[in-house]
Order: sequence, then structure tokens, then C-alpha cells
Amino acid sequence: DTRELHDDMTTMMAVRVVRSVSLTASKRWCTAVPARLSSTATSTEDNAHLARFARKKGGPVLVRSRGHDILHDSLFNKGSHFPQYERDSLRLRGLLPPRVLTFEQQQKRVMNMIRETDDPVQKYQILNGLHNRNETLFHRVLMDNIDELAPIVYTPTVGHVCENFGGYFTYARGMYFSRLDRGHFSSMVYNWPRKDVHVIVVTDGSRILGLGDLGAHGMGIPIGKLALYCAAGGIAPHRVLPVMLDAGTDRQELLDDEFYLGVKQPRLQGSEYYEMLDEFMQAVYRRYPTALVQFEDFSSDKALSILHKYRKQYLCFNDDIQGTGAVTLAGLLSACRAKGEALKDQRIFVAGAGSSGLGVSQQLLDAMVMQGLSQEEARSRFYVFNADGLIGVGNTHVPEWARKDLANGMPFLEAAKQAKPTVLLGLSTVPRLFDEELIRTMSSNVSRPIIFPLSNPTARSECSAVDAYTWSNGRCLFASGSPFGTVDVPGHGMKQTSQCNNMYIFPGVGLGASMCGAEMVTDGMLYRAAEALASLVTEEQRDQGLTFPPVDDIRKVSHAVACAVIREAIAEDLVTLYSSEMEESLEEYVWSKMYEPVPVPLVEPLP
Repeated sequence: DTRELHDDMTTMMAVRVVRSVSLTASKRWCTAVPARLSSTATSTEDNAHLARFARKKGGPVLVRSRGHDILHDSLFNKGSHFPQYERDSLRLRGLLPPRVLTFEQQQKRVMNMIRETDDPVQKYQILNGLHNRNETLFHRVLMDNIDELAPIVYTPTVGHVCENFGGYFTYARGMYFSRLDRGHFSSMVYNWPRKDVHVIVVTDGSRILGLGDLGAHGMGIPIGKLALYCAAGGIAPHRVLPVMLDAGTDRQELLDDEFYLGVKQPRLQGSEYYEMLDEFMQAVYRRYPTALVQFEDFSSDKALSILHKYRKQYLCFNDDIQGTGAVTLAGLLSACRAKGEALKDQRIFVAGAGSSGLGVSQQLLDAMVMQGLSQEEARSRFYVFNADGLIGVGNTHVPEWARKDLANGMPFLEAAKQAKPTVLLGLSTVPRLFDEELIRTMSSNVSRPIIFPLSNPTARSECSAVDAYTWSNGRCLFASGSPFGTVDVPGHGMKQTSQCNNMYIFPGVGLGASMCGAEMVTDGMLYRAAEALASLVTEEQRDQGLTFPPVDDIRKVSHAVACAVIREAIAEDLVTLYSSEMEESLEEYVWSKMYEPVPVPLVEPLP
């Protein structure tokens, strides 16, 4: 009718004003315009989203795409949420169903679809499809339902997805640097369209979770990690880059698989491998000199050497080593507070002498030193086991962790009877390694044993939550690498469990380090991050046996971790992007920089 036509014409005039102001006022939103634009939104909730965005970011987003192109751009596509004025200005009228849905209705529709199936892989495919179409909606749904959906976009479901990556592949996300591209890395990195990348997650697919060498099909890991960086850590999706460094695969079934998407050649080894990695690091830092590179799921024989080679040269971080170490440290600090004891007084059994196990052990040792022990005293608190048993004198693999008081190769149970551990850490990927006799033996000597089976996925866990609580008579402090949720323990009722999930650490570390332009990620930053995480567990939660805050608080956790990292970077004089706002109110400054997935006004620039 006439009124509707008048409203549409008025709206279009407002859009033209915004476009003009955007160009003439440094692309910022004129204070007189938001109210008029807000009135064209489709709900009170949408108005609130736009108002928050206007206050926080300063204006609409200029887009050059229009029509079908914008519907196929996952960063800008709003689907059924495009308001009428944008359907006209962006030439979308007639390309979408006529009804405009609110952002909240879109979220509800997605969650209804997800909850209609019990199959986690189908849930993943629904979310993956959404991710490929509408990143704002995807990250909002993930952020608001993080406890329910994190196990879908990452472990344990992502393990199955990686195993079947060739069959599920429908959409190319991220970049693939393969051995076939050697000599071209520096030029091909410019094929990535985003100019301001803050965080890069890279894997070579050689040790995906507990599943081994999956080659190029390990790409699901960087994609999943960066989804959590965006939703949990507040890094904007256009500032992240998932990378597969395809050096080949030694898995014969992949080499024989007609649908395998990677290079069908055995893995590069030795100098050829490290030269390829060098070329990659030089290429990405030439284009993105302030980005943080997170190494993910590199094989144990290479992960530590890679970290040691690059950590003082570039801003980089190994989540399997440093992230797992920091989140485990936080869990132990929290568990020790529940017991009224200090970390330095614990006797720790570590199952697994790979890069994760040794990295965790080293970070816990460093923390004990910070609590007052000497290096020798702290090392005496550790008992490290590999597949052959206890590492003792005569072990040439990691002689620095060799026990002098117990025999090399001593079985777990025998060592437990003699050493009386207070902590069990599982990083072995050996299912059911922590059996009934071991846990009952440990519990007979400790009032509240700390049991952390940290291997992923769930099928590789050293024990289940029910078994740990049952065999310790309900007294253990438990956290696991994969989620167990709330469990019914015979004779002890319902028990809440914590997940010792790297998600509590890596998004905040990446956010803080990239925000302040840290020159490197130091051990001090990781220790402060662990302290910040442990401090968020309340007394009431500890009384319930929890060692980590609820996953629903993940944005609060990432914020606290980022602030701790920035403060330590400032203290160590490693900040290159210092701002006066950091000094005035660091907490508020970090909140203001965290990405919030809400739809924003889109306008086309003037010709």
C-alpha cells in the first residue's frame, strides 16, 4: 500500500545517506542515522543487536558484492534475515523468500534441526553447512550453545569427520600447502583473500587426536579449532586461516583410497620436511608478520623440535604441548585448592612420553619451581611412563625424566604401590589403562585422588568417569580430555564432571597475544593464563568436585586468559601493539575488541 511504499522509499534514502556518510567520514556511522536504520529492522531484538554493534564498532559494513554473489559469501550472507532495505540496495529482491525472519528465529530453526537427530555426525553436517553459508549465524549458534555443540564441531565428533573427510568434503575452507607447491608458497599465500589475519592454525595431519596419520584429511582439526577461536575467543572469522601442510601420508589405506584428497606419496622426512616447513613459515610471516601460528597435531617425533626451533623466532604456539600443559596445570591448581594442598607437594604419574606428555610434565615442573622448589626437587615429583613402563635409568629416549629410585620399565601398578601417587595423568591414548586395581591401590593411600584421563577421542580415554568415581569410592577429583557430562555412579548418585579441554586456554592465549602484538608466547604467559583459569572456579563448584568453570562461561574465561597474557607480555616487555586504552582499563579494552556474532547493516559504496 501507499504507506508501505513510502516506508520503503524512506528507507532507501536512509541507506543512500549512510553510503555517503560512510565514504566521507572515514567509513564511520553518522550518529543521526542508526535510529532510522534500526527502525527498519524486523524485531526489538534485532534493534538491540544493531545498537550494540553501532556503539562497539562504529558503523555498517561496506560490501561490493550484490545479488547472488552476496548470498554465496558466507561472511556477509544473512539468508532470510536480510531486511527489505538491504534486499533493495543489494539487489536481492526476488532472490529470497519474501518473509524476513529475525536473527533469533534463525537460531531457533537451526537448533531445532540439530536436536531432531541423535547422530553427532549429522549434527556436524548441519553445522558445517551453516558455516559454509552464514558464518555470523553459525558462530552465534555455537557461542550460545557452546556446551552442547563444542563436542560436535571439535572432539570427539571431529575425529570421525577427519577419518571420513574425503567422503564428506563439499566446500574448500582454508589453504592447502603441499609438497607439490614447493617454491610457490610465498606467492600462493596471496591467494587468500583476507588482508588482516590474526590467527593461523596449521597441521600436517601426522597425528590427528589419537587416530594417527590422516594426511590431508586432518584439515578438520584447524577448521574446528578456529571455529572455537571465533565463538569462544572472540577472534573475527575474517581474521583466521586454517592450513593443511600436506607433506604426504604413510597410511597405506589412504594411499589406496580413491577419494583421498591429499598428495598420494609417502611423507617427506628429514631435511626435505623441515625445508618445506621453513618455506611455509617464511611465506605466512612475510604476508602476516603479526599473526599467531598455532601448531596442531604434529607427530611426537617432530612437535617439540618444531616448537623449539620457531618459538623465539616467530609468534607461535603448540596447543598439544603448551595448551594441554597450561589447561592441565589450571585443572591441577583448582584440584589442589579443593584438597587444601599445594601443587608442589603432589606425586604425579604421567602416562605417555610423547610430545604432549613431556610438554605437560615440563609445564607442571616449571610451575612447581615458581612455587619454590628447585629444578631437582620438582623433577623428583614426576614418574613418567611409556609403552614399556616407567622411564628409569638406562632409558635413552628421555633420560632427563629417568627415575633413579625405581627400575626402568616397572609396570604402572607396581610403581603405584611403591610411590603412592596423588595424581594420575593420562596422555597415552591407551584405552582403559587406568584399571580398577590401579585406581583402588591409589585411592587406598590418598584421601582425594586426582584422576585426569586426557586422551582423545572418548574411545581412547584411559578410563571413564563412572569407573574413576566407582573405584575411588566417589572421592576422586576428575577431569577428562573428552566430555563425559553428568554421570550416574552406582552407590554415589549423580556426579558432574569437568572436561580438561584446551578450549579453556588456546582462544584466550591467541586473543591476548595477537591483540598486544606479543613477540612470542612465553612460559610466564602460559602460567598466568593457567592461574587466571583456575581462579574462575568457585568454592561451590569445587565442593561439587568440578575442577573447571562451566563451558557456558567460555567467553568470560577467554577474556580472563587474554587479560592475563597481555599483562604478562607487558611485564616481560614483549608488547609491540601497546595502546593507552590497555593501561586505562585492560578488561574493558579486551571486551571491546572481542568479536560478537551479530548481523550488521550492509551497504554498497557509491560508484
